[in-house]
Amino acid sequence: MIQLTERIAVPDSALSMSFVRSSGPGGQNVNKVATAVQLRFDLERAGLPADVRSRLERLAGRRLTQDGEILIEAQRYRTQERNREDALARLADLLRRAETPPTPRVATRPTRAARKRRTDTKVRHGAKKRLRSKRPRHDD
Repeated sequence: MIQLTERIAVPDSALSMSFVRSSGPGGQNVNKVATAVQLRFDLERAGLPADVRSRLERLAGRRLTQDGEILIEAQRYRTQERNREDALARLADLLRRAETPPTPRVATRPTRAARKRRTDTKVRHGAKKRLRSKRPRHDD
């Protein structure tokens, strides 16, 4: 059991890790050692609150699989241990971001001075464009 916050605790049964060969440069070592980590986080087994789960699904994006798992691949480092720590840290960061609810937008209206400035700018811009025309306009 990994306790992230007082509201969120991840049971070990919701996590599964597999190690695969890492891609990219690394010489012979990259062909011999499986250092990259694929961390799978099962949302069904996690037992998260409904609001946190929906935000987590939205935040996960492409990492969310058809089976309802979040797949995090870590291959930044040369050792399995550091990649495992990196994957767990990225999952913890994702869960912490999903836990905080978005701040509701408070509808505001522009002040009278702001509306005046906007219309004055539009009038000036229109006058500038009128000066560019070939024949002068006569407003009666």
